[in-house]
Amino acid sequence: MNLITLALIAMLTTILLFTINTYATIKPDINKMSPYECGFDPLGNARTPISVQFFLIAILFILFDLEIVLLLPIPWSLSTNSPNTSTTLVSALLIILTLGLMYEWLQGGLEWTE
Repeated sequence: MNLITLALIAMLTTILLFTINTYATIKPDINKMSPYECGFDPLGNARTPISVQFFLIAILFILFDLEIVLLLPIPWSLSTNSPNTSTTLVSALLIILTLGLMYEWLQGGLEWTE
């Protein structure tokens, strides 16, 4: 039964791919060939520079956000491990997060300059 189903799926997939490749019309158009397919022509240069400060703050946000995700399994950890172990691990993670935030703050990485 499984072999028949697998053969039927393979045959149907082959027929569909052949039909699509045979009957699909591919007409290169000026709008399709442009890098912007949203319906308007670009008004300026697409390669405008972004602020390095913005990039650094975005990277810091992603980094701290991923570390906060590590705190999500805490309720499950409290039910499986001893409370002392879980509390120690959570405290260590929060201390590392706080030290990282203080370091970035003291280094001036969170200040926005115009």
